[in-house]
Parts: sequence; structure tokens; C-alpha cells
Amino acid sequence: MELSYNGLALIVSDGVYEPAEDSFLLASAAESLTGRVLEVGCGSGMASLVCAKNGATVWGVDINPEAVRCARENAERNSFSNARFMASDLFSTIPEQKFDAILFNPPYLPTTRNERVHGPLNHAFDGGEDGRKVLDRFLDQFDHFLRPGGTLFLVQSSLNDEQKTRARLKAMGYDVSVVSSQSFFFEKLSLIKASKP
Repeated sequence: MELSYNGLALIVSDGVYEPAEDSFLLASAAESLTGRVLEVGCGSGMASLVCAKNGATVWGVDINPEAVRCARENAERNSFSNARFMASDLFSTIPEQKFDAILFNPPYLPTTRNERVHGPLNHAFDGGEDGRKVLDRFLDQFDHFLRPGGTLFLVQSSLNDEQKTRARLKAMGYDVSVVSSQSFFFEKLSLIKASKP
């Protein structure tokens, strides 16, 4: 499929998460970011390329190789040389460095083994039985890659315990706020901003 967002012409390949409400929450936050930005779980690259359009130096990573190919193609289609994309399971292949901002829209749906989606697209949805399987791994690791004074923007669903995430970030010393939210009949999506002192 093809879509346009914030002046970007994007394609979304088969096997890549199609941008939805959670994607647009994150992309709206990306519009204000500059410096060195990392997007974990970049999908089609929409939020990463919004940052690149504003002049940020962007790294986008995804565990899904098809998403990485799609994001690279979108960077080429929009003539960005300041965005690079690579395959990574969270931070596993990211070289040692610090970023001014980190973006993450995790797979947050509580998912049993029988509910998994076939193929690599499952990575975009499958949050494990409590919806926190990937999110908690991310929270264990991200602080190491964020510079002092940096900012995390994190999409959170009411389906996987927003209060637990906020409490954990506060316990790590972050200033935490919800900068936007959207309610649906089955869940509430929030965009959490966590600033590192």
C-alpha cells in the first residue's frame, strides 16, 4: 500500500506493519525531534523519516528484515541520506553510542501461542501473554543508549499495564508524563514521554 504523511510518500510492503493510530501518535512526537534519534521497531520507517525531514540523524532498527528493506526504500523514495536502517532485535546490533531521543512502539497485544500471526509480521503484534514480553526487555536496556538530558517516547496500551511502565520509568529516575492519548472501544493508547535528568 501507499500513503502520505507530513509530506512523505511512503510504501508499506507485505509483511510490514501498516501504520495505524499508534504509529501516528509516535510520528507526531517525532516532528519535534532533532539531534541523534533512534527508532526501535521502525516498521515502514514513518516516524524515523519524520525526524530525518527535520534534520535529525536517524537510526531505525527492526527485527523484521522486510520492515528494514521497506524503511530503506522509503528513505530512498524521499531522498534522505541522514537515515539508516538495520536489522536488530531491540539493541542487539546497535554500536555503542548515545542518542538524544529514542522512539519505540512495542508489540503490546497480549497474545497466546494460538493467537500469533504467521510470519515476521507477528513481531509487530505479539506482546506475549501479558503484552509486556518485548516492552520489559526494552525497559531493561534503553537507558544505556540515551544520553543525559535525552528523551524517550514510548507508545503504551491500556492492555499491558501503563501504570507499571510509568512506575518503572520513575523508579529509574525519569521525569514521566503522558503527552497524548486516544481511546477506542477495546483499549486506550497513550504516548509516554520520559526525560532523563
